[in-house]
Amino acid sequence: MRVVHEMRPKAGFKSLAEELQLYVMSFLSCRDILRCASVCKALRQMYLSSSELQYIVEFSGQGLLPVPNSHDHSPISKRLQRLRDKAHAWFNVDFRSFETVTAPLYSEQIYVADGHLYVWDQNEDLATIIPILPKPSQRTIQRNWSPGMLCSVSNSTNLDVLMDPAQNLKAVVYKVDHETLYIDLGALDCDSDHPQAAGRTLYLSGLLEYNDSRIQTASAKLRGFGRHLALQRSVEVTDDHGTEIYCENMWQLQIWDWQQSTTSNSVISIKTLHGIGFCFLGNNRILVVADNNLKLYSIEDISKTPQLLACFLSPLPLSYIQCLLPMDDIEHRSLSHVQQTMYTPDANHRLICLIASFPTRVFIISTRVFFNIDGTAAATPIPWNHWGPSNARIFEHHYSCKVHVSGNRVLQAFPVDASALNLNEHVLHMMDFSPLAAMNRRGLGRVVKETSTINFTDKLGESLTI
Repeated sequence: MRVVHEMRPKAGFKSLAEELQLYVMSFLSCRDILRCASVCKALRQMYLSSSELQYIVEFSGQGLLPVPNSHDHSPISKRLQRLRDKAHAWFNVDFRSFETVTAPLYSEQIYVADGHLYVWDQNEDLATIIPILPKPSQRTIQRNWSPGMLCSVSNSTNLDVLMDPAQNLKAVVYKVDHETLYIDLGALDCDSDHPQAAGRTLYLSGLLEYNDSRIQTASAKLRGFGRHLALQRSVEVTDDHGTEIYCENMWQLQIWDWQQSTTSNSVISIKTLHGIGFCFLGNNRILVVADNNLKLYSIEDISKTPQLLACFLSPLPLSYIQCLLPMDDIEHRSLSHVQQTMYTPDANHRLICLIASFPTRVFIISTRVFFNIDGTAAATPIPWNHWGPSNARIFEHHYSCKVHVSGNRVLQAFPVDASALNLNEHVLHMMDFSPLAAMNRRGLGRVVKETSTINFTDKLGESLTI
């Protein structure tokens, strides 16, 4: 007896209708979609003919997140083109075409924020804010402040000013009687109270174990990110020991939720001679750099001391550090402004820049390393070899350079002649660290896969290569 077995094709992904295949692939990540397109001709053709799959890849490759409750009814092909135009904008820069903006240069403290430029002179207590190349739909603010107008508190001295046009916020750090510090909050476009602030004045916490009369503030720096304000100040603590007086240098970092409370217990105190740097990582984390360590804290609960999540060791000394976030980071903007766009940067997939001095060392670090940590990371410092090589690049320069971060791109400006007194002429270098950089470079530049190396001699005289 002869039995004939009928060969039936096995059911699989390729047997599905093309619409179902496309639907299934739309749930994959950017990298998985590209992997599928690279191993199968049919799936590659599907990817090339699908604006939806290309939109997913472009969206994720640029490190973006969709904005909740935003309604963009334009065809996905147009949304894809807008993203690509944004990614390719650098290729169309014409340095011979520019517009001159006139601004008072009575101070070196010049800042750019949300399409505005503001200048503050601490010695003369003068300030100005003007719009620079605003978008047609953007609200603009233009004001001047004469001495005594930034903060109306009598017998006060201003130490720092923060202006956030996106939230119409003006914050001024001032001290009274040469000792006590406060932060004055107000509307940027007028002299009234800010409607979203918990109060007009933010109050500082004193240093634990020290009498306030022994504390003197040497410097203060204010930064903001959405509902958070952070004050970094350097203090000198005088302590009597019999007939001798000792001075101890300390740094204090205090964070407020200025929309919810005028007080805060979220304070970090650090003893160091070389200063500290810090930057916000999204709405609930802050990175503090001091003593050759990068410490990551949670600031979800402002009523408590920030919780240490992880400590990352640096292979090189970090003295006089400066932390830079992407210039186009719009997560801090007001809700009304965010609703005008369909996407916002993903804090988990950005770049931050750390600049250390003497000599100038530029650290470019992917923020993903600060989010991919487990619950035991705070117990033991993480060595450089375990986190640095796969998440960071280090560039060493023997002269000063200007660095700006925008999305996944880094722009470095080097003086044409560093020995000359005139440093107005610069050479620009642009680096793209996005996953799509090699694919979208249009034959420009070069792809670098080699690790960066720096030769360094430590305190013991040993030569290290990083």
